[in-house]
Amino acid sequence: MADNDHRPLVAVLFGGRSSEHSVSCVTAAGVIGAIDADAFDVLPIGITKTGVWRVVDDWASMRFDPQAMPEVTDNGTEVIPPVSADGSPLLHRDAEGNYTELGAVDVFFPLLHGRFGEDGTLQGLFELSDTAFVGSGVFSSAASMDKHYTKSLMAHAGVPTCPWELVTETMWAADRAEAERRVAALGLPVFVKPARAGSSMGVSRVAEAADLEAALLGAFEHDSKVIVEPEVSGREVECAVLGSVYDTELRVSSPGEIRVSGDHSFYDFDAKYLDLAAAEVTCPADLDETVTTRVQELAASVFRLFDCTGLARVDTFVTDTGEVVINELNTLPGFTPTSAYPFMWAQSGLEYSELIGELISIALIDHARAK
Repeated sequence: MADNDHRPLVAVLFGGRSSEHSVSCVTAAGVIGAIDADAFDVLPIGITKTGVWRVVDDWASMRFDPQAMPEVTDNGTEVIPPVSADGSPLLHRDAEGNYTELGAVDVFFPLLHGRFGEDGTLQGLFELSDTAFVGSGVFSSAASMDKHYTKSLMAHAGVPTCPWELVTETMWAADRAEAERRVAALGLPVFVKPARAGSSMGVSRVAEAADLEAALLGAFEHDSKVIVEPEVSGREVECAVLGSVYDTELRVSSPGEIRVSGDHSFYDFDAKYLDLAAAEVTCPADLDETVTTRVQELAASVFRLFDCTGLARVDTFVTDTGEVVINELNTLPGFTPTSAYPFMWAQSGLEYSELIGELISIALIDHARAK
């Protein structure tokens, strides 16, 4: 940044160590391309699958390609973030080992999905260095990343959520029969989900009891902790929330409904990102006024319950009787230009670039108010 450049320096982080590395890369390409360059100085920082930070100049080429999914690779350079709270600049080490300064970051914009990105670990680094960042803090991120604890907190607070059973690798190894008994009590079909993975990674639908073991073993490849839920007969309706933990009122989008077709029995990774024709998000959802209000109120309540700030997507089921059941809370939802969160805001009158600017502004204001 030049000495006379007064634009806030926004470090966009993407890639990372989770199974959602490629999704994060594509998300970053969309966001970086849409940030108002007149208002913000953008520094694209990719994180390799082993955790090395580096500047990525070719971010615009990152797009979904089933034959060659985008990846941040190690090129011998490294960006070193500060941990002190004195406003120290990022350091850059080139391939020859020479160090230069990249400037002090005004706000981090993390676009890392999954573990080591939206689970509170990275947020802890931001808080240690006293740097503003987009999105929720350590507790909110960690609690909402873990589907078991998300549901436990909601159930304790009286928020309607569908039933579930927890199965860990230890439980499965120690007493398989007991785990099978608890799952059987849910009825069939069930969904088996890694507790701390996103983008439907490792998720499967089980219609026959004989298929449970394979589904659990597949989920255990992504997480040692798995939840099993009964299939809910209802419409999949999502809602986007935008605001600050300091706001007396939150902004809630029009709800959107997801309909999946073709060979997909549920909203899996391919339907979300690769086979876009198989999934349709309709916004506003065709709901009556009472149900729409209920979805929006519950979405705001869950945002508050988890002390969220910035953004969150709340996923619900709406049953045939109009009951609204919360399924999941995502504090760093998919953010490609075609993802549900920005799409719902666009349909509610807030375009992609404006939404990004709002999130950066919330982060800067929140950080200033917290001092």
